[in-house]
This record gives sequence, C-alpha cells and structure tokens, in this order.
Amino acid sequence: MKLYNIKDNSETINFAGAVRQGLGRGQGLFFPESLSPLPNVESLLELPLVPRSVAILRHLIGDEIPESTLAAMVEQAFTFPAPLVKVDDHTYALELFHGPTLAFKDFGGRFMAQCLATLSDDGKITILTATSGDTGAAVAHAFYGLPNIEVVILYPEGKISPLQEKLFTTLGGNIRTFAVQGDFDACQALVKQAFDDEELKAAVGLNSANSINISRLVAQVCYYFEAVAELPAEQRHKAVIAVPSGNFGNLTAGLIAKALGLPVKRFVAATNANDTVPRYLESGSWDPHATVATLSNAMDVSRPNNWPRVEELCRVKGWQLSDIASGALDDEQTKDALKRLFAQGYLCEPHGAIAWELLNKERGKDEIGIFLCTAHPAKFKESVDEILGQDIPLPGPLAKHGAMESLSEVIPADFAALKAKMMK
Repeated sequence: MKLYNIKDNSETINFAGAVRQGLGRGQGLFFPESLSPLPNVESLLELPLVPRSVAILRHLIGDEIPESTLAAMVEQAFTFPAPLVKVDDHTYALELFHGPTLAFKDFGGRFMAQCLATLSDDGKITILTATSGDTGAAVAHAFYGLPNIEVVILYPEGKISPLQEKLFTTLGGNIRTFAVQGDFDACQALVKQAFDDEELKAAVGLNSANSINISRLVAQVCYYFEAVAELPAEQRHKAVIAVPSGNFGNLTAGLIAKALGLPVKRFVAATNANDTVPRYLESGSWDPHATVATLSNAMDVSRPNNWPRVEELCRVKGWQLSDIASGALDDEQTKDALKRLFAQGYLCEPHGAIAWELLNKERGKDEIGIFLCTAHPAKFKESVDEILGQDIPLPGPLAKHGAMESLSEVIPADFAALKAKMMK
C-alpha cells in the first residue's frame, strides 16, 4: 500500500511506515495513492465478518503483509460481532459496541495494536493519543501489557462521562493518562505539537493511535461492509447511512468503503452543537467556533482532524462535497430524539440518537436507513438514566472499572508540561 502526505505530496510511504509514523511532514495526513474498487463485492457480502475483512484489508494493504499473517491479525482483532438490529421496516441500528470497551473504537484500536506488534522494528514505541470519550479506552485496552509500547492518553478534564474515563484511567502499567485543563481541541493541539518536536519524537519513539493513523482507519472500513451484508439483499442498493461525527474518521472510513464499491447511496454526517462541518457544507466557509460541552461528548470537536481526508477523497473520486448530507442537534433536541427512539423500543445513547434523528430527516421514502450506534448506552448511564427515567444495568467491564481508582494526572494545556511528563 502506497500513501502520500496530503499536505506535502512529495512525501510518500508504505503502509508499515505510515502505521509507525502516524503523521507526515507539516502534520499532514497520509492518504492511499490508489482506492480501486473491489472486483467481487457481491460475493464478499455473502462472507462472514472476519474472512470478508481479511479480503478487504488485503485489497487495501496489498502484499506488504503476508495473507496468513493478515488473517491472524484480523482474527485476533475482530473477536466480537457488529449486529444490525431492526428498529422499524425502514431503519436499522448498526451496533458497534460489542467489543471489550463497548465502543466502535475497539475495531480500529485492536487492529492497530496487531499492526504495531507485527510491523514494529523492536524499538521503543510511545503511543500518544487524544480522546473525546471512547478512543482512550479502546487504545488503552488494545495496547495494555504489550512489550516495548507505552501509551499516553490525553483527555479534556471533566468533559467525558465518568464511566468512559474510568475505563482507561484505572489500568496503570504501560498506560499513562492525563486530564488536560482544556477542551478536546486543546488535547489535539498538544498531540500535533508533540509530532512537531523532533527531540521528543526521537526520545520516545512517538506514534499516534488517533484516527489519523491509517491502520485504525482501514479497520473501520470493514464494519460498513458488515452493515450492508446484514441487510436483505433486495435492500442493499437503497442504503443511506448516518454517522455520528466528531473527528470524522468514522465518516472517512465509510466513504472509503463506498470508493471500494460498497453499494451505499449516500452518507449523513450527524453532529451536535459543534457543527463546523454542517455549516461549512451549507455556506462554503470553514469557521470553527469554540468547542462547547454537550451530552454527546465524543462529538465535541470543532476542528476535526480527518476532514482533509474527506475532501481529498471527494477530489480524487470526483464526488461533490454537497453529496454528503449533514445536520446538527442541540442537547434538547438530542434528549427528545433519545426519548422517541426509546418509545419505539430501542434503547440508545446521545450519539446514536442524533444519527437516528438526522437519518429520519434525510432518508427518502424508498430508501433504507442505517444509523451507527457507536457506544453502549451504559457508558452514558448518568444522562441516559435521567433522560429516560431508567436504571440501565452496567455491563461487566463498566462495573469492574467503575469501582476502581483513577490513576490519572491533571496537567495544563501546555506543551512544555506534557513534554516534561513524557520525557521522564
């Protein structure tokens, strides 16, 4: 797999190099030189998740990883299902929260861990990542206990749910966590500054597990194929998929799936009050506002890192950005959507409820809608219980880590402070 730096096209790299390096020069994102359609999509849709995913990733990555090795990597990473649950005759929920940390990030995090374990050169690696909610837990659990790998996770202090936080701040060992006195965009800025610091990069073997890392992104492509595969065959060509969107890696993966030939009519980018992208698609003006805290905290991102990949993909494929539907809900609208979805018999959480509501607004009468459920409702127990008047039981992982002590440190949104901590 050959990739180029979107900001500096002269920088090219193979898949292994992109996995190890994370970002290119000038904080540029790596993007595949080729996204040729799969030759056998219809037959692939008849396969189970793991063998289909091996075929998709083999097509994307090429022969850089032996097929038997790649198959073993996928089998180790994708050990849980992604069921498509019928909500009504025209609407389905793709449940991506059946992994060990109860969020869609398990797919990308676990595959990235397999990639680094397979492709590393045995030198020290430090994974630095920012999380607005679910990335932290997925990365922490995927890399916990792996030799020669240290993980440093930054998150905005007081701006993620307590149970989300406990899932990754209670592990210790090779997992270090820092609560940053700022918002998620401040955390992302610290990560970018770290990658611009040559002394730090060399000293700790810096890498990133955010969705800027290509290994996470290609893994997420696979569950879009799973979603369409689980539809009745006669409905597949009618699919419209709504994606809860924060950093926009999830939508990027869906668009890559479409570029590979997945029969999706279009996508809906669903956001909360941090609506930089919907406003941009409507006005053509990129005007990020200050990030605001919402019920759907994993989407509290005003400067989405992956948006340049969306624009690059549309440019390469000759697609119009206007073909991407979008919308945003505030917290009161989110609560209302969550209640109405629950009244239909489906228990969800704020991110999925936003996607469901905006899907309903965008889906035509003859179309089939799929909305992505990116986290287990219990990860947002406090807000969901209050909104719905329920008492959601905690799944095992949440109950276990919720009772443990947080090992996190608080730091200012200051790069010198972070660097000092990482160089210890």
